[in-house]
Parts: sequence; structure tokens; C-alpha cells
Amino acid sequence: MKRNLLVVILLISRISLTAQSVPVEKRDWWGDVNGFYNQQARISLEMVDKVLKSNPPDVNESTIRKMALLLIDNVLHVEQAAQLPSVQDFFRRHVENAIMEIRNTKVMEGAMIWKLYNHAFVVKTNSLTIGFDIQDGLSRVKGFQLDNSLLEQLAEDLDILFISHYHGDHANAKVAEMFLARNKPVVSPAGLWNDLPIYDKILHPERKAHIAREITLPEKGFNLKTVIYPGHQGTDIINNVYLVIDPSGLSFAHTGDQSNAEDLKWIENIKDFHSVNVLMVNSWGIDRDSRLISGFSPQLIIGGHENEMGHSVDHREPYWLNYSRLGSQKISPWVHITWGEKYNYQPVK
Repeated sequence: MKRNLLVVILLISRISLTAQSVPVEKRDWWGDVNGFYNQQARISLEMVDKVLKSNPPDVNESTIRKMALLLIDNVLHVEQAAQLPSVQDFFRRHVENAIMEIRNTKVMEGAMIWKLYNHAFVVKTNSLTIGFDIQDGLSRVKGFQLDNSLLEQLAEDLDILFISHYHGDHANAKVAEMFLARNKPVVSPAGLWNDLPIYDKILHPERKAHIAREITLPEKGFNLKTVIYPGHQGTDIINNVYLVIDPSGLSFAHTGDQSNAEDLKWIENIKDFHSVNVLMVNSWGIDRDSRLISGFSPQLIIGGHENEMGHSVDHREPYWLNYSRLGSQKISPWVHITWGEKYNYQPVK
């Protein structure tokens, strides 16, 4: 009897200790506004992950995928969203996964296109891998940055880096230096980082509308045809607009932050000189009446610059505003891609 009683007491003690070691999930956040926002973001983004996994980017976008993108908008348009651990985790997981995919994905035809963050894109064909406006996240926010090891991997796996303009959400000297250290070309507007030792190693080709020039890829053993259009953000900021043509003839345009009415004089004529397969365009350039879209006349539009966390809430460019700008009639087929997602582009024959 005494022995049985001792066993019961020991069992109750073990259960009690086990219960104490299991944390009880917090049930309220009274007086903890940031904690509330973080938990709300965590629950929301967990649901987003499930939806995006089963509903990847597609020209024929499902309603549930559209709802997931709008849910991302709601989370990221909280003023302090970039400081929330759950948002930082979402950013890092998605972009880190993309970087792993870029290394391991084999492309036989067409192109695989990844959006990393903001207006940073990677385009991979069967002959080369191209980077546009790659940077490390939000340098001023601890936790919203990519590790140097991941950036080094990108520099190892990509063949060339194009930089549209000097803003920190498009250009990062550390990333550029990693490319240059591997004998990979970096192309940017003149003047960017002219106070740094790397400046003379960066290519600053003449900006001239419609004229294709060849950029040597030393590690690949061939030249890459590229048009560097003389774009601007506003009136004073030099912004290169790139049209890159891979050896098979596929062409990929990246606008950077192009926004200048005078430049429409050459933009409207692009389709008369070059066929554009894919246009990666800053989201405020997406408009059903856009002269920019009409000028490029691409087979496919991919929006960029949505939910840039360094911007104020009113200029974070939500996906819902893209839908409003595009309207119900599509000028060209388009896809919305969020952080770390990819799209398998196959040209229309």
C-alpha cells in the first residue's frame, strides 16, 4: 500500500514538473501594443504561407491567392511592421529559400524569375543568371537584413548585377563588392559610389535609347546584349532602365524607379526597336492607361517595389493598389509575386 502511494506521489510530481516546463500561449496583450501587432502578424503570415504554397504565382490568379496578397498588405502597412519579429522572420525565410532555389534550379527553356525583396529580381535562363537591384533588406533595422553568407552565395551564383540608381533600397556597395571580387560585372549609373575604391571597377556604359551594346561576362565566355535607357526618377535622379537580351534572344526589362514624363518620348517607341518578353516595372508604373506599359508592350508584366518597408505607410505600394491600377482589362498578362516567390516564364511562340 505504501509502495503504491509512493508511486502515485512520484507520478503526480512528474506531471506537475512537466506542466511547468510547457509554456502557456499568451492569451491577451493588454498594454502591449507591439506584442499584439507581432502576434497578429504571426498568425496572419502563417495563413499566408499555407495559401501561397498551394497557390503559386499565375497569370490566372485565384481569388484565395489574391486574398493572401491583400492580407500581406494589411500586415505590412502597420507603421512599425519592419520591427516586428514575425515580419522579419517572414522576410528572411522567404528570401533565404529563394536564394537556395536559385542555386539548385535548372532551367531548360524560358526563364525562372524570382523576386527577392522590393525591386530586386533574379532572372535565370539556360545560359546565365542576371541580378537587378539586389540589396540586403533594411540596413538600418536589425533583424531585417540578409546574412552576408547569403549575399555571397548570390554573388557566386549570378553572372552580372545591374543597378538602376543610388537609393539604398536598390543599391548596396557591399553586394557590388562581392560581385566584383568574383570577376562578375556590375553595371550602374555614373557617379554611384564615386568616393569608394570600387568605383573604377564598376561599368558605366553610355545611356542611349534603343542602342544595344555588349557587356563581357568573363566567367561565362560570351558577351551580353544590353540596352541602357536614359531614365530618371523625377527630374534630377539618374535612373538606368535596362533591357537585357540573353543569347537565346529572350529579353528582360527592369525599370528601377522610372518616373519622368519627358522620358516618355523614347519609352513610347521601345516596341518599335525591341521585342520585350518580360517587364519588371515599379508598381506606380502599372496602369491600364500607362504610356510606359504601352511603349514596352511586353509579353508579361511583373510588378515590383510593393511593400518597401523603408517607405512611409502611404508609399509602401500595396498589392490592392496594383489591382486598382490595372483595372479589369489587362494590357498584357501580368503576375503578382511577393518576397521570395518565383515564376516560370515560357515565351509565347
